Amino acid sequence: MGELAADKHVKYIISVEKKKDSFESVVMEHLRLNGAYWGLTTLDILGKLDAVDEEDVISWILKCQDESGGFAGNIGHDPHVLYTLSAVQVLALFDKVDILDADKVSNYIVGLQNEDGSFSGDIWGEVDTRFSYIAICCLSILQRLDKINVDKAVEYIVSCKNLDGGFGCTPGGESHAGQIFCCVGALAIAGALHHVDKDLLGWWLCERQVKSGGLNGRPEKLPDVCYSWWVLSSLIMIDRVHWINKDKLVKFILDCQDMENGGISDRPDDAVDVFHTYFGVAGLSLLEYPGLKPIDPAYALPVDVVNRIFFSKK
Repeated sequence: MGELAADKHVKYIISVEKKKDSFESVVMEHLRLNGAYWGLTTLDILGKLDAVDEEDVISWILKCQDESGGFAGNIGHDPHVLYTLSAVQVLALFDKVDILDADKVSNYIVGLQNEDGSFSGDIWGEVDTRFSYIAICCLSILQRLDKINVDKAVEYIVSCKNLDGGFGCTPGGESHAGQIFCCVGALAIAGALHHVDKDLLGWWLCERQVKSGGLNGRPEKLPDVCYSWWVLSSLIMIDRVHWINKDKLVKFILDCQDMENGGISDRPDDAVDVFHTYFGVAGLSLLEYPGLKPIDPAYALPVDVVNRIFFSKK
């Protein structure tokens, strides 16, 4: 089995940030805050967060904040919960959450909860269980979870549960590993995992492993490195991770590395990107690959960062 080319992945992530005119950079401009979260969390898992200029990152993030309290994907763009969570997560990596006006940010999220307990992603009203997870996760990090109706939020998530044990993006929506992570993660943070049929869902999730060792997101789909996160974290939260072949999954992730220039792709020999580099490294962390900081499966942040948020004495 190959090894993790950690130093090359660090160089790759730093190089992506510097190439502002590259195709990859231009098409990601509207979600650069998500990209910052993927890249910086990867660096932290690899123990190399000090490779970036903390002050530059933080000052740029604060410029992405809208007067509503929410964050946009880049300076001058519209706010959305997707980018708001990434902003809070990145600030948590640097132990700088306290520079935020937590009430202002949390009020933005609170204002997006609907009557049925669901959440809209922004003022335009799209509803998705992703946004339920984001709201619950973000408010928990800000220690403002009591500002929403948690019971209603849980009730809505449970209404998206399917007969196969999985969850969809709205009630009746097809089960999908990404949505399952969001729903299981939200229920875990809300202390409501008893709503999950762990054996039924565990069976559906472990069936996502294909012959190559990789995981797919739905039946009959190709494996993709990013599901190393969505599926694995869900299995860990419901205590069924021993139902998959971990060694084969490690090999699949390592086979997706660009051993010359760094970075990880969705499948072996494809083009690399920051998104798959993060989820590949995060997946290896969940698999307890040596030399990596452990990551929390619900908050998608290193365990030491989560412990600092909830257990440090300020």
